[in-house]
Amino acid sequence: MSTTRIVKHFLVLFFAVSYTFSMAQTEAEKEKIREREIQRQADKQRAVNMKLDSAVAIMDEGNYEEAEEMFLSVLKSVRSVPSDLTFYFGKTSYYLGKYKQSIDWLNKYIQLKGVSGQFSQEAISIKQQSEVALLKEKEIEAKQATQVMAQDFDMDCGPTGKVTCPVCNGTTVIIKKSYINTTYKTCSYCHLKGVLTCEEYNKLLRGELKPAAN
Repeated sequence: MSTTRIVKHFLVLFFAVSYTFSMAQTEAEKEKIREREIQRQADKQRAVNMKLDSAVAIMDEGNYEEAEEMFLSVLKSVRSVPSDLTFYFGKTSYYLGKYKQSIDWLNKYIQLKGVSGQFSQEAISIKQQSEVALLKEKEIEAKQATQVMAQDFDMDCGPTGKVTCPVCNGTTVIIKKSYINTTYKTCSYCHLKGVLTCEEYNKLLRGELKPAAN
């Protein structure tokens, strides 16, 4: 074999070995990067779990405002929300009087876990309590709104200065039906006119308008 061919053969072999070694190094580096990423994700998850456990402990102690802040911090740090966190956040919201928020998060837990989850029965119970509390809250708000309108403000009756009598609906007669019969009674507020003046109407809203003697 000539010297030239030997050199060429040697070079080919050298480059082949170098390429193989380089590829091995590249794969090794990629594997190290993958391992580091897996470790980073594991460390992140461990930190999230520790913060979540701390928040649950604080919730169990009754410090609901602080617990809510920690749960919110966890929510902002995860890409997908753990099912248990939906329960804890819903429970905390209930004790903070945030009933609509509580119902929303507990519904998510029940949707994810059904009736067989670790906290399913408690979630269903707290959700029901939140629904009752929310209904009462809305009723109170509605009553307060009515009281504000009726007691604290005079209604503008428009250019005519008159309003159809809300007691008889403008008919001048109050009709009462029962299983036995129907009775008719002259309206004692509108003086057989079917309308009230604006002053009379606002007095009626405040409970200050006295009926006329029939």
